[in-house]
Amino acid sequence: MSSLEDYRQKRDFRKSGEPRGGAKASEGGPLFVIQKHQASRLHYDFRLEVNGVLKSWAVPKGPSTDTSEKRLALPTEDHPLDYADFEGVIPEGQYGAGTVMVWDRGTYRNLQEEKEEPVSMAQSIQEGQVEVWLEGQKIQGGYALIRFRDEDDPQWLLVKMDDAKADARRKPVHTEPDSVLSGRSMEEIAAQEDS
Repeated sequence: MSSLEDYRQKRDFRKSGEPRGGAKASEGGPLFVIQKHQASRLHYDFRLEVNGVLKSWAVPKGPSTDTSEKRLALPTEDHPLDYADFEGVIPEGQYGAGTVMVWDRGTYRNLQEEKEEPVSMAQSIQEGQVEVWLEGQKIQGGYALIRFRDEDDPQWLLVKMDDAKADARRKPVHTEPDSVLSGRSMEEIAAQEDS
């Protein structure tokens, strides 16, 4: 079974406008994207390209540049690579209905591969300990995703690692609210999709 089966079963592509999937691996390093998503609640979808799909976590408060802030990250279904460019409105009545923005994106590298005994991204996710270096337009530096609850209700924490890119004073979720793809606000995306 394809890892995108769950994604495809939840969506009616004749109505949602979301990509069905089919893009090949990105060039120039694996991709990461953070999408701001106003569904039933505002959250940020943190996605990492791994083995031809976007592994995804919903982060209710969005990423932080403060090392002391631990952000809850709830795993969601894998998304296709072309979802990294999706910006628009998922219509009412569809799964995830609401406005989606490409809030940040760039490339990343797996810090676990640089250790004495390298660990692949797939293995890191399976073991519940992911460490990546992000090269985004808004977010840079080391971030860790740590699974702290397993079983039927897996939950993770997204934490900024202590490096030169850490800054407790920066609040990019609040001070840099617009899209890196189109420059639009959530309101502008919603209005332009409705017109």
